[in-house]
Amino acid sequence: MTNVSGTPHKRATRRGLFAFGVESLQKEGWTVSRVPRGGKASLREITRGSKKHRVSIRTSQDAWIAFPRKSDGSGGWVTLDEVDFVLAVSVDDRHNPVFARAHLIPGDEARARFERAYAARKAAKHTLPNGRGIWLSLYDTEASEPVSHVGAGMGIEFPAIQTLDLRTGTLPAGAGEVDDEVADEEDEPEAAATAEAPLTIPEAKRRLAATLGVPESSIKISIEH
Repeated sequence: MTNVSGTPHKRATRRGLFAFGVESLQKEGWTVSRVPRGGKASLREITRGSKKHRVSIRTSQDAWIAFPRKSDGSGGWVTLDEVDFVLAVSVDDRHNPVFARAHLIPGDEARARFERAYAARKAAKHTLPNGRGIWLSLYDTEASEPVSHVGAGMGIEFPAIQTLDLRTGTLPAGAGEVDDEVADEEDEPEAAATAEAPLTIPEAKRRLAATLGVPESSIKISIEH
């Protein structure tokens, strides 16, 4: 996880991603409002015609999102258990972001993936304190190995409803509203390990294809040594 409160720039980016998420829903025809007595800053109620849903907006500056397990040990997820959709708003790369994307993910799908991730990490003997965030990669393909990729790939399965090219546009100015259920200082060891792992040619092709918006088959990589 990127320390999203580490610098004024990161704090502004976090607010901008949240505002971009709200704008993305509005461009899809949803009316976005706060949940009456909802309590949590990330919760929104969206309505379109006769449809009404509750959504949690999650932002990311490293393409991983999190929800915490309930701290009382009863099982289940803080906020995630209360919503019909998750809106994951993320940049495509933690170091050199080119795009910001907003993905609207059904709540049942998100819950199933977080449950798979939790079960896999528990089976792998990871330390999983209640109340701490479980992190999932949006753009890595789900796989049983490494265990951090179990549940991954929601950004692949559910294409962006809106995309912002950061080379030609800027994030909207946020008004201080952010997703608030996971502490900023929490680190995700698997995410950090993945980010620092040796880069393979298939992974490089996948990332380039996602960044450039072209099929992987069109990416050719040659190495001269």
